[in-house]
Amino acid sequence: MERFDEITSRNELADFIGVKRKVLTHILYVEKEETRYKSFIIPKRNGGMRTICAPNNELKYVQRKLAQALIEYMNYIRKKENIKSNISHAFENKKGIITNAKIHRNKKLVLNLDLKDFFDSFHFGRVCGYFQKNKFFLLNKEVAIVIAQLVCYQGKLPQGAPTSPIITNLICQILDYKILKLSKNYKVDYTRYADDLTFSTNRNSFVNEQQQFIRDLETIINQAGFQINHSKTRLQYNNSRQVVTGLVVNEKINVNRSFYKDTKSMAHQLYKTGAFQVNGIEATLNQLEGRLSFVNQIEKYNNKLLEKHNFRCLSGKEKEYRKFLFYKWFLSDDIPLIITEGKTDIIYLKAALKNLAEKYPNLITRNSDDKYEFKIKFLRRSKNINYLFGVSTDGADALSNLLNYFTDNNSNNSPNYRKYFEEKYNIKLNKPILFLFDNELSNREKPLCKFFNHANLKKYAEDFKEQLFLEIPQNEGLYVLTNPLVKGSSECEIEDLFDDKILNQEINGKKFCRDLKNFDKSKHYSKDHFAKFIIHKYKDIDFSNFCPILDNINSIIIKSDN
Repeated sequence: MERFDEITSRNELADFIGVKRKVLTHILYVEKEETRYKSFIIPKRNGGMRTICAPNNELKYVQRKLAQALIEYMNYIRKKENIKSNISHAFENKKGIITNAKIHRNKKLVLNLDLKDFFDSFHFGRVCGYFQKNKFFLLNKEVAIVIAQLVCYQGKLPQGAPTSPIITNLICQILDYKILKLSKNYKVDYTRYADDLTFSTNRNSFVNEQQQFIRDLETIINQAGFQINHSKTRLQYNNSRQVVTGLVVNEKINVNRSFYKDTKSMAHQLYKTGAFQVNGIEATLNQLEGRLSFVNQIEKYNNKLLEKHNFRCLSGKEKEYRKFLFYKWFLSDDIPLIITEGKTDIIYLKAALKNLAEKYPNLITRNSDDKYEFKIKFLRRSKNINYLFGVSTDGADALSNLLNYFTDNNSNNSPNYRKYFEEKYNIKLNKPILFLFDNELSNREKPLCKFFNHANLKKYAEDFKEQLFLEIPQNEGLYVLTNPLVKGSSECEIEDLFDDKILNQEINGKKFCRDLKNFDKSKHYSKDHFAKFIIHKYKDIDFSNFCPILDNINSIIIKSDN
């Protein structure tokens, strides 16, 4: 691996992190500092406000490249020097507030301390000095100054820059090791989450040692250039609520009860009035999702401990999150939504629409800056969809599970949320939702046929074969549709809509193969690679076989608007 300590100039730094030299020069010496960042204030999760300084796109790109290079180098050094990385839990891969909190779970005593003005402590000179003096970097003054210029704003590390987290962790490594050594002497466990320092023990005698421990700790912290915020120092006993980085750790890890109660109240207010507030300020759907996602993250962790892994055994909090996601995805706006069998189907349809944009102005428009704006949305599969709704990230049979949340199936696992929101909050489905399948209705083992059986649609099969779409009876606004049959086939996947020249296109000497049973990595490329090829070459591909699908989507939307 190339090493940071071998970089001797600005140009070598640009080459090392993979950015053009002229881009680096422009940021450093042409662009004014005041135009590099945009500042705004956001509410903290537990009250108060935080100032975020977000870099512009060009600087953000360079900072991300630099941050990635620093992360890779840090991991290389840790592996080479056998350095354990279980102290810092903020801004670290596969770590967070849960991994930070679980170390202190079920302890008799938990001591919390906070570092004062944490990010402001990382000033320009300190950043520059670190890269010059740290034994794993030892950069010359020119390169250290360039890095500091790239990552600092108004003389310090800004909250909001991609580079700030990794640099704070690098600079704090020596501090962490010194505190860890002290903690071992007092037989307490230690973790740090940014500026939050937590210590815990089952030794009752630590109560008498606490003041001396804090004095010894303060000496180390002051020598490292930080200060303790004594107003936030607190010792928590196990006969009262113990909190670590916002999580209760007395027994199992949990969120603060008042936080969840407030979040649930916000959701209710949103459903009732269409708006809600966080800390007295009108908030967004994404902010509420962030709070519910935070709660859900804790619930998933506890469910794993209890070996509960699917939507059939969700807790009450997880069901609240699922309810919110149903509202967000299906009820919160009036943009038509398409749900496909697989993720690559979305790419094909978007490529077809971009190619045929002039023919379908109801579905897509081309802006003056040559960018496309889609007037339809696609439901993207995710781990949350699978976990909360039983809809796997790549698979078609599970779309039947999703349909259950729109119908009365008398199941506690998948309640009729459409009916719930309409009856309790008078929120109605105001857009068409389309379930798109491959045309395989004649095959009982295929998803479309299974969906028809699940939705009791078999008596409409002949009409469906002729029209290629159907509004699901007694479920106004829900449609099932499919692609046309082509090339004389009785069954047809969406990939069959491409001509043979495209399907037989070789990429790096390999051919496209969608049959997983016969897939040979040395000879074939996958659907994902094929989809990337399609979106890259969309201007040159014949999408005429996609027109029946797009025509039906268009006619459904026109009907729903009238």
